[in-house]
Amino acid sequence: MQQHAITMLGTGLIGDFYTMTLHGQRRRDSVRVVYSRSAERGQAFRERWGIPESTTDMRAAIEHPDTDVVIVGLPNFLHEEAINLVVAAGKPVLCTKPLGRTAEEARRMLDTVERAGVFGGYLEDLCYTPKTLKALKAVQGGAIGDVTWVRSRETHPGPHSAWFWDGRLTGGGAIIDLGCHCIEISAPSSARATGRSRSSATRTRSSTRSPTRTTRWD
Repeated sequence: MQQHAITMLGTGLIGDFYTMTLHGQRRRDSVRVVYSRSAERGQAFRERWGIPESTTDMRAAIEHPDTDVVIVGLPNFLHEEAINLVVAAGKPVLCTKPLGRTAEEARRMLDTVERAGVFGGYLEDLCYTPKTLKALKAVQGGAIGDVTWVRSRETHPGPHSAWFWDGRLTGGGAIIDLGCHCIEISAPSSARATGRSRSSATRTRSSTRSPTRTTRWD
């Protein structure tokens, strides 16, 4: 099995998670270079995970001659810029969720990697799990009738950043809606007539949303 030297773009929550997994489980593969917009965070990340180099120059990190794979763990608005640079460098790229802020942006990135003939990976497993695939097949097979709205939501305790503990959470709760998946489902009008639908107050337009709270990804 080939050993990969990785450029990690981002030193926040998701960069930590990916690097921890790579260094703790993969064994052969390791992060060789890390990019951060902050030299201080980059150095701290490098020392925490035993990474040889850190830089605040994204292009230099991507084009580093000693790495052959790039992982994008940056804020959403930087995904397309990063992927364009990786494609220009001719390296495989794996991007964290969400791929794009809009369907159009995600399509552009997909088209970019396909035109260049480089490997493009999406670091999200939920859309491929058996329960999700089974639900999709059930809908496609007409098992629940016509679907007019779909909503899916992901929440978790959030990163242990200062804002997480400083009382800014509404109602004192500990669950943060990161808005990673935003699809809504409700029954068609025939089902609503029989009282089987969700309240209209819970039905909102399908969209891709930014995080409810700003989470530091890099």
